Amino acid sequence: MRGVDTGIAFFATHDALDPGSIARLVEQRGHESLFFPEHTHIPASRQSPYPGGGELPHKYVHTYDLFVAATAAAVATSRLRIGSGICLVIQRDPITTAKEVASVDTLSGGRFEFGVGAGWNREEMADHGTDPRTRMALLRERVEAMKAIWTREEASYAGEYVNFDRIWSWPKPAQRPHPPVLVGGNGPTVLDRVLGFGDGWMPNYAPEGILERATELRDRAERPMELTVMGIPPKPEVIEAYAKAGFRRAVYWAPSGQAGPVERALDKFESAVAEVNGY
Repeated sequence: MRGVDTGIAFFATHDALDPGSIARLVEQRGHESLFFPEHTHIPASRQSPYPGGGELPHKYVHTYDLFVAATAAAVATSRLRIGSGICLVIQRDPITTAKEVASVDTLSGGRFEFGVGAGWNREEMADHGTDPRTRMALLRERVEAMKAIWTREEASYAGEYVNFDRIWSWPKPAQRPHPPVLVGGNGPTVLDRVLGFGDGWMPNYAPEGILERATELRDRAERPMELTVMGIPPKPEVIEAYAKAGFRRAVYWAPSGQAGPVERALDKFESAVAEVNGY
């Protein structure tokens, strides 16, 4: 078994470590990647229940813009891969988002990982004009449209929800053909989406089912599929199980805060990883 690469996920908020500082810390401590989530806002109605249960944490309402945070992290580092975990593509214009992804990838020297998903907050989607009932089809079309923009000198796309004819857009991403598209989510049809338009799967950690579904994905896939688990606990036996199942990257959610709490949390995670990787 090869050693598993490690990533850190972090809600970059105005009252926590700034994106550049957390990125430098994560790179200095030898991690492979850093992922930022995205929420443009949280509707005050709070009708959609928080998937983690209980009250919605403070950090969800205070995040920096995803691509501003990613740019600050990229500028502050030289080796660290910077990712979206996840980008809420269904709430975004695909032409603008393609430009942002390509810009960060180019400015970072090809270090961007594009995690995508449909999200969970239906009121947030609706505020952006997205019908939650059609969000999965919209997600696919917007990702496909962005791939066209990244890979063609003159791009067009004709779908049910996304349509544009003959556009020019530069820069193109530094990575060829484009940054890895990692499809997030644990829902019943997520593997279909990964196979349809993804380069890999980025599920949230769950005590049961994920390892079996990873095997199913690889059995069904006709091309290599990268596996990243988000939110893995700092437990050696869990990290080892995911590594043995072929997950290349294990991502740990660090607390959104200042250096002291973050470093203590990283110490705990790194101790568990060292036990698995044998160093």
